[in-house]
Amino acid sequence: MKIVIDNKIPYIKGALEPFAEVVYLPGNLTTPDVVKDADALITRTRTICNRKLLAGSKVKFIATATIGFDHIDTDYCEEAGIKWTNAPGCNAESVNQYIASALFSWSMRKRVDLASLTIGIIGVGNVGKRVEKTCRTLGMNVLLNDPPRERVEGKQYFTSLETIKREADIITFHVPLNESGKDATYHLANEEFLQSLTKKPLIINSCRGEVTDNEAIYNAIEANDIDGFIVDCWENEPDISLDLLNLSDFGTPHIAGYSKDGKANGTKMSVQALSKFFGLGIDNWEPQEIEKPTNTTIEINGNQRREYSILAEAILSTYDIENDDDNLREAPLKFEQLRGDYPVRREFATYSVKADNINNDTLNKLKNLGFSIAE
Repeated sequence: MKIVIDNKIPYIKGALEPFAEVVYLPGNLTTPDVVKDADALITRTRTICNRKLLAGSKVKFIATATIGFDHIDTDYCEEAGIKWTNAPGCNAESVNQYIASALFSWSMRKRVDLASLTIGIIGVGNVGKRVEKTCRTLGMNVLLNDPPRERVEGKQYFTSLETIKREADIITFHVPLNESGKDATYHLANEEFLQSLTKKPLIINSCRGEVTDNEAIYNAIEANDIDGFIVDCWENEPDISLDLLNLSDFGTPHIAGYSKDGKANGTKMSVQALSKFFGLGIDNWEPQEIEKPTNTTIEINGNQRREYSILAEAILSTYDIENDDDNLREAPLKFEQLRGDYPVRREFATYSVKADNINNDTLNKLKNLGFSIAE
């Protein structure tokens, strides 16, 4: 058996060598000649798995170590009898961490308390549910919009897009990219959407670049129709709009889901799925020795401090969006390099808070966010 693996997928070397010839290649070098005698591919979003790549090959199985799968031509795979799988939710907590950092950093710049604001979450799947929990923990008023879930679960938990456009101070998107159909999300935040907003909300896109019409966002900022834009996912990556970067509050190089935990989860889900498909017997395989930051203990003294300040310190100690924003602004043409060489980032659960003079209510909120409390 031969397996071709994207060489940017971490923690996977050695997992499949006992069972197959394993070839590691950059995504852009995964060509028809390379895959023609391969039985399986483990990819990322940079490898377009379509007829052009796969026709005439032996490929029977494709795993992408990512949530998104719009780089896989699923219709062709079905036609060719190729089984494919993605890694839903693998980096959901990483994106939640990104959103939490973005909200605190933005609110401190604006000198507003998040607890006084209403956030509209559009898309309440693996990521959106975690963002909802975080925002409720921070005391925010939360509006949820998810038409597919609403059709199944009823209207009691969800609200309309019109209500969010009327009431939200912040709107964050966590939807898949659907080009068409009743749940189409392509350019969901377009000129019509932005001009129909009652307030001037902050817009956040950390899901798919094409969900927001970047030209419309640029014009809305210029016209003062929205209060700002935080963007991790861009149209036309890696050739991003420098004009939009200049106007955005925070701009990052598609790294919201780039915690080591999220990457390890994606690798784990791919290896386990491949094992089950081919009957390799490593259905419970997990990555080993995931890197940690130098210090995983956060010491916070809450004496004469507001709860808001304590929660902000804990969150920003694990990840500060300002650093990624600075790096992209300094070298926007190195978009891909900034992604490829991304430093170690671990999620809240890796950290324990050593708390002094912090009341139980605040400690419980830290626990709700995912931190452990050091004795």
